Amino acid sequence: MPRRLLQRYMPHPETLQRNRSLRFMSHLIGNATLWMLTRRSVGNAFMVGLFCALLPMPFQMVVAAAGAWLLRCNLPLSVGLVWLTNPLTMPLIFYGNYRLGAWLLNTPARPAPDQFSTHWIAAKMAEILPPLLLGSLVAAVVTGVVANVAIRLIWRWHVARSWRRRQRRRRRARTAHAGRPPSA
Repeated sequence: MPRRLLQRYMPHPETLQRNRSLRFMSHLIGNATLWMLTRRSVGNAFMVGLFCALLPMPFQMVVAAAGAWLLRCNLPLSVGLVWLTNPLTMPLIFYGNYRLGAWLLNTPARPAPDQFSTHWIAAKMAEILPPLLLGSLVAAVVTGVVANVAIRLIWRWHVARSWRRRQRRRRRARTAHAGRPPSA
């Protein structure tokens, strides 16, 4: 089942509760419903995590944790998926979001500068911000919803496949057992 695969890579709540820097969140970390691995909780965790990852805002992990708490979905998955936008991928993803927003607003997209600098960003912020925010919001909503539906479908397919395999094994065991001579 997908549950076993996910459990292999998830941290244990007890380990996180013992961490000194996370003690202030021990009541949240200790909530068992936020650690469950069900089709619904994993699908919603992907939705929350990817939604927060694609928004250009500070404290994405805190927002993802709050979203996991509100939707009662898997906390470590939703917070971990925020790291899709890390310092290496962030410029590319947010530039793509900006291009999407410029296309939706039907405005010409500014070409990326040869070298990004805080001075260039500050000077162009008024032009960049509306397309970036719209593109990020659209990309976040679409990616979150598609991920939620895809995870639920994959989970369902995996469970159905496991059921079919078990049925075949049972049928084979019955036919093998029926072919034996009775024991005295």
